[in-house]
Amino acid sequence: MGNIEINGIPVYGLELDKNSRCKHYHGENDVIAIRLKCCDRYYACCKCHEELESHKIIPWPTECFGEKAVLCGRCGHDLTIAEYLNSNYRCPYCSAAFNPRCSLHYPIYFCM
Repeated sequence: MGNIEINGIPVYGLELDKNSRCKHYHGENDVIAIRLKCCDRYYACCKCHEELESHKIIPWPTECFGEKAVLCGRCGHDLTIAEYLNSNYRCPYCSAAFNPRCSLHYPIYFCM
């Protein structure tokens, strides 16, 4: 599957399933998409962005952590960056588990 929509929001990536898992990250808990500051598009992961775009990812500055930029692939709720970072790896709306190893990529997406 290619690009999808979750709750009316387009999500970009490679080989996406209905919950935003992609060819790079497709474990049970890999169910978020991140709106990237550089192109204002939701991507399943940084590797999908790398393969589909010709520009580098620009991380969200801390003063923008109130922006909605993390989409739960289970319930479709659009979380603020702060909600996501403080979620303890669970969607605060549907309790879906998020992959805790995503924290390894936080510096790519967010100024920490």
